[in-house]
Amino acid sequence: MADARRVLVTGGAGFVGATLVRRLVASGYWVRVFDNYSTGDAEHLAGVEAEQIEGDIRDIAALDSALNGMGAVMHLAAAGSVVASVADPVTNFEVNVLGTFRVLDAARRAGVQRVVLASTGGALIGDATPPVSERSLPRPISPYGASKLAGEGYACAFAHAYGLPTVALRFANVYGPWSARKRGAMTMFFRAIEAGEPIVIYGDGTASRDYIHVDDISRALQLALERDVPGGTVLHIASGVETTVAELADLCRAAAGAPDHPVEHRAPRAGEVARNFATYDLAQQVLGYAPTIRLDEGIHTTWEWFAKHVFTL
Repeated sequence: MADARRVLVTGGAGFVGATLVRRLVASGYWVRVFDNYSTGDAEHLAGVEAEQIEGDIRDIAALDSALNGMGAVMHLAAAGSVVASVADPVTNFEVNVLGTFRVLDAARRAGVQRVVLASTGGALIGDATPPVSERSLPRPISPYGASKLAGEGYACAFAHAYGLPTVALRFANVYGPWSARKRGAMTMFFRAIEAGEPIVIYGDGTASRDYIHVDDISRALQLALERDVPGGTVLHIASGVETTVAELADLCRAAAGAPDHPVEHRAPRAGEVARNFATYDLAQQVLGYAPTIRLDEGIHTTWEWFAKHVFTL
């Protein structure tokens, strides 16, 4: 049996991966990154002692090779945009459903000791009265949400049919350093401020989300890797705080020192839920997880990262 401290991170050169890989290496893990660099960047891991392999999670032979000698898998690779999934549901299915199935099947064949999967809360649950939890009935309203629900289903099935220890973490809306390629609201707001263009809000600004810093997400991922939890476990990793899009825009403007930066409202977009935030009670009970970074503080340091690493280029 392979050493559990040898970890394969799919999508490890992406936004969350750049933080997680650093954390795992600093904790003494030997890390191999498997990424097709469609949204990730090898430079995100410059100076980090981790092996990088270019490959696609839909490629069975490449996955089998990447998993050779690995004791655990952190599966972050995904097509992560709700809007893009509505525009192109086929690619979303191929990456998130077929790709996740192939990661799980390759992990089964390799006999790994743990698979931790990145899932999602809001898009998977759909429109529901928050706070949502693991007991909420999933009714996804976008292909992206449906694809993540399918991935969770296969993870649970592989746990019970094959004894593959799987844990799926339903991320809230993640933000923080290394997110320049992310197409989320915060990134778009920061780019608009820097470019001197209006911040665009889709809808009237009352739509809400649960924002969680990437450092807290990475800590939860490591806890899920290390704690002895039953295969097929699903946990929400969130802040438990509801923040409207209008409030987020105000926080971004304040962090950038531009409190009066103009805002433009446009029609809501299909597939996006109206309100969402989640309780992390079960993750606290099972993993000992709790968020540590307040949103106003996290946005301020994220703006500083953008100002130093993105807007100076």
